[in-house]
Amino acid sequence: MLIHLQEVISREQRMAIMQQKPHVLWLTGLSGSGKSTLASALEKALIEKGFKVYLLDGDLVRKGLSKDLSFSAEDRSENIRRIGEVCRLFNDAGIIVITAFISPFRADREMARSLFPAEEFSEVFVNSPIETCERRDVKGLYEKAKKGIIPEFTGISSPYEVPINPEVVLQTDKETVAESLSILITHIIPRISLTK
Repeated sequence: MLIHLQEVISREQRMAIMQQKPHVLWLTGLSGSGKSTLASALEKALIEKGFKVYLLDGDLVRKGLSKDLSFSAEDRSENIRRIGEVCRLFNDAGIIVITAFISPFRADREMARSLFPAEEFSEVFVNSPIETCERRDVKGLYEKAKKGIIPEFTGISSPYEVPINPEVVLQTDKETVAESLSILITHIIPRISLTK
């Protein structure tokens, strides 16, 4: 049976079905800053509270959706564009999306932000000094980048542009995972709950 145009489900109906408001939490920061750890912890915490959430992680996207892309500036921008469009689809379906991507360039993050109503997007700067990120680097990526084995590595041979006005800043060299997670939950719950 064909759905007539006037029968298309509205955003309000989707929110009522999902019992939540859609939102995109865009975690950005250097490799080793704690983005993936916090994104996973937040996903788990929100699901335990009954929210419908999906986590998009950089490593997983690079193995599938963006496996044809390199780490050049142009391909990094294309990677973020693709991720933004995927987030928009989830957002339209009424799902909360958490992303964990270095996304080093401000223009790319602003492009992603522009896809959503202002109240449905939060940029989260997972801030950690590069020295701390290097100490956490169990894969030895920073060392390889310094030796030139990994070209275009953010923070070493490619720049990271710090967010100017992020909705949330986490100081992961000073905060425990639990403390950072608490900050995230305090920020997001009022933005995704149907009841105030």
